[in-house]
Amino acid sequence: MNNESTLGFLLHDVARLLRKRFEQRAKCLGLTRSQWQALAHLAKNEGIHQGGLAEILEIEPITLVRILDKLAERGLIERRQHPTDRRIWLLYMREEAHPLVAEMREIGEITRGEALDGIPQEQRDLLFEILSGMKTNLVQACRTPLAANETNHG
Repeated sequence: MNNESTLGFLLHDVARLLRKRFEQRAKCLGLTRSQWQALAHLAKNEGIHQGGLAEILEIEPITLVRILDKLAERGLIERRQHPTDRRIWLLYMREEAHPLVAEMREIGEITRGEALDGIPQEQRDLLFEILSGMKTNLVQACRTPLAANETNHG
């Protein structure tokens, strides 16, 4: 196999190993992967509605409700009713969550440091530039509908 045919597998393996190493370090926080992912995204998107957070996390809204219930039970998040639509709940972090998120960020920095150990800064910068370009290309491609003959591979 050439490098192009294994790119997806390599990216998947690196992402999986980053998560695995983060989980090893974060075990002491007492959160599941789903909980810390929800908390991390909520920290960047406070005031988001539950459906929006589910979309970011790429999970079903009902699955997110269970995760949020656990975080609320721990006193880490709160739901507030939307000011004009009582069917919508907006999500906010509680003060108790901020030290936990800071600790998660620190663990993330350590984990990234391990992953990038021995890689010169110039190559790190190039890696981020290439991956950002790939992300931009794929976001744009995903917005472009496929032709009918491209969707059927059976």
